[in-house]
Amino acid sequence: MGKKRALITGITGQDGSYLAEFLLEQGYEVIGMVRRTSTVNFQRIQHIQDKLILAQGDLLDQSSLMDIIREYRPQEVYNLAAQSFVPISWKQPVLTGEFTALGVTRVLEAIRMVDPTIRFYQASSSEIFGKVREVPQNEKTPFYPRSPYGVAKVYGHWITVNYRESYNMFACSGILFNHESPRRGLEFVTRKVTYHAAKIKLGLANELHLGNLDAQRDWGFAGDYVRAMWLMLQQDKPDDYVVATGKTHSVRELCELAFSYVGLNWEDHVAVDPELIRPADVDLLVGDASKARRVLGWQPTVSFEELIQMMVDADLALLRKENNL
Repeated sequence: MGKKRALITGITGQDGSYLAEFLLEQGYEVIGMVRRTSTVNFQRIQHIQDKLILAQGDLLDQSSLMDIIREYRPQEVYNLAAQSFVPISWKQPVLTGEFTALGVTRVLEAIRMVDPTIRFYQASSSEIFGKVREVPQNEKTPFYPRSPYGVAKVYGHWITVNYRESYNMFACSGILFNHESPRRGLEFVTRKVTYHAAKIKLGLANELHLGNLDAQRDWGFAGDYVRAMWLMLQQDKPDDYVVATGKTHSVRELCELAFSYVGLNWEDHVAVDPELIRPADVDLLVGDASKARRVLGWQPTVSFEELIQMMVDADLALLRKENNL
């Protein structure tokens, strides 16, 4: 028996890069699906690129998915690719649906047609809970998405359940609550805050514009969460799991923490911009991951404070390097 093989869609993203690292450490051969674009962004996987096999494919193109599965014969497929930025889903709702909803069906269908014994992981999201029906949210909490992204993720979630039950496929959904890292895109609020705290500290900026400071999220470290994805595919039976820290923090707390870490008062630098408030916002998300703890033996290792400090440190280092400081 050779090395285990895993295919990751969305390998160039935050989660894809951490998952690729983790699987390589477990002795896997890792195939990463990348889209053909004029601007190639391999920044997050640069340090491991020579250990990966990169294959061209696209969630919008069924035959490319089948070709990759046929050629590389992975035992596990992790579908992390999506249009994953919630505000953009308001501007591009149809494209978000194509990637984030129908894209899941195309991957499942490719697996079913080529090799239905493949174990499949779908990246579900806490955004499916949206206007929450109970606090905290668990696997049984009813969905009430509040954005085109959330709606698309509900479709992706249910189509995964559907293929599992209809075709007896090993298909799991991880309902991941917000998870961050120094590799988070600059458009996401956590990274926006840590990057600007570092920028203002270094005298490269003076102000940060944000939307709803009262929004509360359950924030964890992406490196912890990819371990949960892998654990789901190592079980005897496929199932869905909430992955979360169970602790909630507001955007205001996030600002306070990041700015005070570099010796600044956030209130001197943060301004609320009504333009940045979403048409329908999600006020409070907090996950109950007791099933993941019980069945998978999973728990987070990095606290919210450690996470934000890690991100600020990384942004300080990045900005110093970029600006020769």
